[in-house]
Amino acid sequence: MIILGIDPGFAIVGYGVLEYKNNHFKVLDYGAITTDAKTPMYDRFLSIYEDLTRIIELYRPDFMAIEELFFNTNRTTAINVAQARGILLLAALQHGVRVYEYTPLQVKQAVAGYGRAEKQQVQQMVKLLLNLKSVPKPDDTADALAIAICHGHSYNPNREPMAPPSAGQGWR
Repeated sequence: MIILGIDPGFAIVGYGVLEYKNNHFKVLDYGAITTDAKTPMYDRFLSIYEDLTRIIELYRPDFMAIEELFFNTNRTTAINVAQARGILLLAALQHGVRVYEYTPLQVKQAVAGYGRAEKQQVQQMVKLLLNLKSVPKPDDTADALAIAICHGHSYNPNREPMAPPSAGQGWR
């Protein structure tokens, strides 16, 4: 299975594309979609949509695993990230990609074995599990790979996705 892991944002969207087969991960690609703070917000959203669409069309993932949002301080940032997250979901659904959500606690548990693991512990486990020479940068990229690993370890074909693959074809 091909898994696209996404760490949502509007300044930086981390992504990681993994193939998971026979209990082993193979890294296909990872990086970050970035937008310039001086660019109007709607242009930033369009850029995120277009870049993610290219990634989806290139790798044809079976699943997109995305982090659930949690904010407790800055409402403006939360709203912008939520809007960008909606655009990320739209791109996946338009391409028939099944979407699954994971909390930070679930990701940490699946990758580091402990739901309260520190960020550095999770990043080191990503490096080890994927046999990388160094921890991917920026942090959002390492987070996206961790989310993809979480899906590989957690996927249950009997668990309903957030939206089924037919969502782009009129699902309600």
